Amino acid sequence: MEGNTIIAETDRLILRRYKEDDLQDLFEYLSNPKVVEFEPYKSKTINEVRDNLKWRISSDEMIAVELRDINKMIGNVYLGKSDFESLEIGFVFNEYYWKKGYAKESCEKLIEMAFQNGIHRIFANCDPDNQNSWSLLERMGFTQEGYLKKNVYFWRDDNNQPIWKDTFIYSKLNAK
Repeated sequence: MEGNTIIAETDRLILRRYKEDDLQDLFEYLSNPKVVEFEPYKSKTINEVRDNLKWRISSDEMIAVELRDINKMIGNVYLGKSDFESLEIGFVFNEYYWKKGYAKESCEKLIEMAFQNGIHRIFANCDPDNQNSWSLLERMGFTQEGYLKKNVYFWRDDNNQPIWKDTFIYSKLNAK
């Protein structure tokens, strides 16, 4: 059934494909400037979220995280395919559900499954200013592999000059 495929479950969470019913829950966190502060996009309007949701429904790299007890979609994990049996991981969660262990729980379950399916390496790119994210990566056993200086920009200043950002690179290898 389109958009309803369950990928995995934990005691508290259902990890699944996106569905059209996720619009309000997705808007709730993608419209929050604090939530998207370190993302390569600005907070979104309801129409932008509606368009974005269509892409998420069609993607097998975006995984919706639903809180089992209340059937509410509270965030997402990105598992992007990369070369050499690697995946890139990223996560964005509704601010109301931060610091409750949901991002860690969902990421660890998906990492475990990816390693069981033969993935060799999972990596993450992270803004050094985003301590919540890189601290979570470290708690999950990721190792910082690199610190790239002024290697990327998403925005330009008033003079149309790039606003350069640094990037931490983290990874975790399959221990098998």
